Amino acid sequence: MASHVVPVRVYIGVFVALLALTFITVWAAGQDFGAFNTVVALAIAVTKATLVVLFFMHVKYGSSLTKLIVVGAVAWLALMLIGTTSDYWSRGWVARPDGGREQSGFHIEGQ
Repeated sequence: MASHVVPVRVYIGVFVALLALTFITVWAAGQDFGAFNTVVALAIAVTKATLVVLFFMHVKYGSSLTKLIVVGAVAWLALMLIGTTSDYWSRGWVARPDGGREQSGFHIEGQ
C-alpha cells in the first residue's frame, strides 16, 4: 500500500500554527475572560490537539478505519467525561443516610 507523501510546507504551516496558538495560550492566561476562562483555554487546546492528530499522526490522510478509531476514541472520552460530570453535579440531590455527617476511619459496631 502506497503511503501519502505530505509536503514539507504543510508541516511548516502546522508548526507555525502551533507556535501561534502557544503564544495565544500564554497571552490568554494573563487575561480575565470571566466565566469564559476555561472555555477559551479548552478551545485553544482542542484546536492544537486537532492539528497534531490530523497532520502529525497522519489521520487526515489515513484510511477510513483509522478515522473511525479516532472518532470512536473521542466519543468514548466524551462519554466518560459526561458520566463523571453528571455524577459530580448530582451529588447533592439525595439526602445522605447519615444525616450529612462525614464518615472517616473505621467504624466498629458497639463502640
